[in-house]
Amino acid sequence: MLLRNTFSSRALAVTWTKGRLATTRSFSSTIPRMHSRLIITPAELAALPPKATVPIDVSWFMPNVDRKPDEEFIKKRIPNARRMDLDVVASEHPLGLKHMMPTPEVFADACGTIGVTPSSHVVLYDTVGLFSSPRALFTFKAFGHENASILNGGLPRWEHEGYPTESGNPKVPERAVYPAPILNKGFIRDYEQIVQNSKAPAPTAEVVLDARSHGRFTGKDPEPRPSLSSGHIPNSLSLPFTDLVTPQATPSGSYTVLPPTEKFRNAIEAALGPHLEDVLTAKRSVVNSCGSGMTAAVLWLALKELGIESAIYDEVMLPDQKVAS
Repeated sequence: MLLRNTFSSRALAVTWTKGRLATTRSFSSTIPRMHSRLIITPAELAALPPKATVPIDVSWFMPNVDRKPDEEFIKKRIPNARRMDLDVVASEHPLGLKHMMPTPEVFADACGTIGVTPSSHVVLYDTVGLFSSPRALFTFKAFGHENASILNGGLPRWEHEGYPTESGNPKVPERAVYPAPILNKGFIRDYEQIVQNSKAPAPTAEVVLDARSHGRFTGKDPEPRPSLSSGHIPNSLSLPFTDLVTPQATPSGSYTVLPPTEKFRNAIEAALGPHLEDVLTAKRSVVNSCGSGMTAAVLWLALKELGIESAIYDEVMLPDQKVAS
């Protein structure tokens, strides 16, 4: 099943010309300035009913970053938060790839272990601001978990805005019942699908967006994983996830947020270029990729905020994958 765009005034600018509907080549100016329920602020999290809300730290870092998210969770977290390691809650891959989409059974067991039920409102956050939390949200949504949100700005923003934190070994939550859900396979693409798509003619091929830096996309800069070559999937388009998020400075550092839609939609329009109208009119669907499937979810989230449903390539940049430069 292919994911298609939400065909509504949120996704298209529309005008009537000589009695017929015509579309412009841009996102509608009527797109809401505020985020959807998928993205909430610290104040909104603090106002949620505690018994039905489960904050989950889903922090993850690149292999070349010397940080240990499990240890950081012990040192500081949102009160009553649980921890979910996206490299552990994942399917095994013959090439050792990390954080692949988990099986329904693995996902259900992970949720039950930390006290999450299918009716829980999970609020996913990370310690960068907005980095790995979109991948966790993508996973929950792929398994049909309705009440799932991201804390925009994560733990740094929560703390910066004066909300309390706790430390020490967390209380072990009571195990919950979480039946194995059904994975919506339209959320993901595998290696063979991407290979076939790269050979398809442009009018019918899915548009592949690459969330890595432009240097890694062109092959100028090396990959952070020694086994991977830089460059890009043939016919894919560059859209660095850093073009979509906004850094926020604080006295103790900085964090990233997804800004209001008008702040990032121009970057998406520019990346899509001549393919924009086909995407807006649902003639072609979008697949997001990166180096490991993590930051591709930032693109997925931004597109979703603009009313466009998309998928993620879940076996991105395999060691033996042919790349263009």
